[in-house]
Amino acid sequence: MQFDFAGPLPLADGRYLARDLGPGAEESVLVLQTTGAPLAGARRRRRPKRADADRDTKPLTLTRATAIRAFAPFAEDSAADRWLDEACEAEDTVDVLVDEGLELLNRALHAQAIASANPGSRSELSAEGAERILVGYGSGEETAVGRFREARQVDVAPRASNRRRREEELRPQERVAAMLGGRERPDACETLLLRARADLNAGRDREAALQLRVGLEALLVEMKGALSDAGHDEDMGTLSERRGEAGEAANAALQGELSAEQRQQVEDLLKLSERVLRRRRVLKG
Repeated sequence: MQFDFAGPLPLADGRYLARDLGPGAEESVLVLQTTGAPLAGARRRRRPKRADADRDTKPLTLTRATAIRAFAPFAEDSAADRWLDEACEAEDTVDVLVDEGLELLNRALHAQAIASANPGSRSELSAEGAERILVGYGSGEETAVGRFREARQVDVAPRASNRRRREEELRPQERVAAMLGGRERPDACETLLLRARADLNAGRDREAALQLRVGLEALLVEMKGALSDAGHDEDMGTLSERRGEAGEAANAALQGELSAEQRQQVEDLLKLSERVLRRRRVLKG
């Protein structure tokens, strides 16, 4: 998978080898290439210069990220051609490949944020933010420099439209205006649970469990009596009854990896918490 993003990324250009944890780990390679980058100037801070606001802006830097499966290579081009044709015919398969490529890229960006101790580092990218997405195949030498022998462009419009419909349902623009205008303050649980979801989606199960415990406690306080709705009361009751599961998962996360059952509990509780917040947004705006 190859993604073109506008602007630079925190990671330096180059090739990065990635392995999954555990026995039989599979290897992948991430290749980053920056094009159109302005020349690096002196590090000394200079005084601001007069600028013309109406002047045309310069072309943006483009970062090309190529996520390569280094395992299970094809024996010949004909086999790779068949795979590419079959993958592009099934939308679900393309979605899986896109998600797999983004997972590798976001894993590298998260590692960069941790290594640099920079909380403001750009660490999550989505398919909707890419200028172009390609799926294809090539030799090791070709893909190592971001080239394919055969490739197809991926249309992410269906993915974007589904997300856009959900966002329109939640009317985020109105809330953004209200929060920026000082008419509304976001609840703490919204931020905490959003972080838990990002961690869980990225495979950071331990971090998700720890975030969920605090986020759930905040939600049970902040969302109490928020709606006069039977569904809201039922979900809040379920979360209150199962809050112990969140605590047990978080305690387990402090000792090591979660079990499959604990991971599923975190997923279930997070989905239920998100439903509570989603219902509040829909019914109250």
